[in-house]
Amino acid sequence: METLFTLDNVWLALLLKVIAVLIIFLTVPLVMGYMEHKVLAHMQARLGPMEALPHGVGQLVADGIKFLQKENVVPAAADKWVFGLAPGVMLIPAIVVLTVVPFGPGAFAENLDAGIFFALAVSSIGTIGLLMAGWASANKFSLMGGLRGAAQLIAYELPMVLAAAAVVLQAETLSLVGIVEAQAGFRLFGTITIPYAVPHFFGLALFFMSAVAELNRPPFDMPIADAELIAGHMTEYTGIRFAFFLLSEYAGMVVFGALATVLFLGGWYPWPGYLLPEGFLGVVVGFGTTIGKIAAFMFLFIWLRATFPRLREDQLQRLSWLILIPLALLNIVIVAIAKVVA
Repeated sequence: METLFTLDNVWLALLLKVIAVLIIFLTVPLVMGYMEHKVLAHMQARLGPMEALPHGVGQLVADGIKFLQKENVVPAAADKWVFGLAPGVMLIPAIVVLTVVPFGPGAFAENLDAGIFFALAVSSIGTIGLLMAGWASANKFSLMGGLRGAAQLIAYELPMVLAAAAVVLQAETLSLVGIVEAQAGFRLFGTITIPYAVPHFFGLALFFMSAVAELNRPPFDMPIADAELIAGHMTEYTGIRFAFFLLSEYAGMVVFGALATVLFLGGWYPWPGYLLPEGFLGVVVGFGTTIGKIAAFMFLFIWLRATFPRLREDQLQRLSWLILIPLALLNIVIVAIAKVVA
């Protein structure tokens, strides 16, 4: 399948791809951030933001303007270059991953043959930014938060990759577009088409839990535990640099929600095998379907934050190394056996 941005003029096509990715990056995370404000508010029986435009829809834009007006304070003992680069290093992986995520039929910048592992490899770069922020701040709480975050990311990348590998084994392709198309023809016992979420339910659960940990979201937010580490690696950051950390979190939620949608929920198809309308209308329907599924994952992220208390650091590591990784390996074995038998 070719992208909508296939043109004779290579540079114009590249420019359009960059613009499209930036538009998605600068809008969808804001919508999801507003959703978190309002969903959390309703779960806690309060209104949430209401003053910035009707129903507070402009709250995150107002927050961005506020961050721009704040002073960027740099600690005297900090490594200024590393301190300044860390938020960008955290932010860039989300932008790069969006270039290979298919949001609809033809609505993607690049269809890489190894798209899923490219996406997972690039997303892990955020570990470096987190360590940079913790070390360069010249603050022991920041350093502890950075070390916690790095250990957490390393531990939970393994079950995430293994869960994705099981889907790759099922679909027989590493391409994200190919995985979506493979699900469109996947049938349960040769009868009805179903998304991979049904036979790969444990894989979906493993992938989702790992994504929560990768994003340092509650209940896996030990690197920024306010009662212990103030704000972890973000403690010394103010102004727009602090806003970049928040934006990277919301962008990461969109990215992992999109990857889970592609791997387990049939991507842009409302249901695997469902024929979309021809032409541009099909692209619109597919894009809306993908965004809707991402919003569903966003709701689950928020629900976890409002429901479960934070785990201890030892509980977090034990959960990954002793439970999730063995289950992920078992999941691959079961998929491989089922693939051979079928």
